[in-house]
Amino acid sequence: MGHNVIFLDVDGTLTDYENHIPASAVHAIRQARANGHLVYICTGRSKAEVYEEIWAIGLDGMIGGNGCYVEHHGKVVFEQTLSEQQERAVVDWLQERRLEFYLECNSGLYASAHFEERGEPTIRLYQQRKGTAADALGGVRRVFPEMIFGADLYRSDVNKISFILESYQDFLDAQAAFPDLKAGTWGGKGEIALFGDLGVPAVDKAVAIDRLLEAVHAKREDTIAFGDAKVDIPMFEYCAIGVAMGSGGEEAKAAADYVTDAVDQDGLYHAFRHFHLIEA
Repeated sequence: MGHNVIFLDVDGTLTDYENHIPASAVHAIRQARANGHLVYICTGRSKAEVYEEIWAIGLDGMIGGNGCYVEHHGKVVFEQTLSEQQERAVVDWLQERRLEFYLECNSGLYASAHFEERGEPTIRLYQQRKGTAADALGGVRRVFPEMIFGADLYRSDVNKISFILESYQDFLDAQAAFPDLKAGTWGGKGEIALFGDLGVPAVDKAVAIDRLLEAVHAKREDTIAFGDAKVDIPMFEYCAIGVAMGSGGEEAKAAADYVTDAVDQDGLYHAFRHFHLIEA
């Protein structure tokens, strides 16, 4: 059995949208690492959003912020943040438009003054769209249990800034106002998106994987990527094999080499067996 380098998206791939990690996924990852494979999470989350239950599985490192942070065995391989000038300009612009937001940093998630109040219905709608049962819906503090409120919002360690969209025009205006930054949306496609974000330009999951492989002297032909959304397509295209979750979006499934079962139907475990990363 050859040794592979495995990259796992988190939300919708490793976890469901209630932040539950299937026991079968934990077993698969631990067995794969015991077999000599390297396993990294590759996520839009910053390091501050990777909570202890994820690290406790046992991982070789992470790619965070959709590519702007790379870590291997506790050592930072690559990190790129917004400049202080860029960060201040975005914060000022969002505050002038009265759009609530949070700063995504490795040290924590820092919320704007009224993010919790305004974010409550938005976060619940986001969960509903992802299939969360009504009795399992949680608010901002449940979804972001370590979010920091009341801190200084002018910072030098910001990977990305996410903000609540009052309309799709807010995203279009942000894109026009900050052409030097990477603009995106999440929580829905196109005009039904719930959040916009502004981050470091010219990086994505594929770029970060390339940097990590160089650092650990691994080969691209040995890579397998797992994801569920459009943002995962660059890593599907870069890696030798791309695997989409059965519960994922149609664009991700179309771009993948293989579609496994849904997260809560042991999708990761079944795919690990399919590709002989683990045995039964």
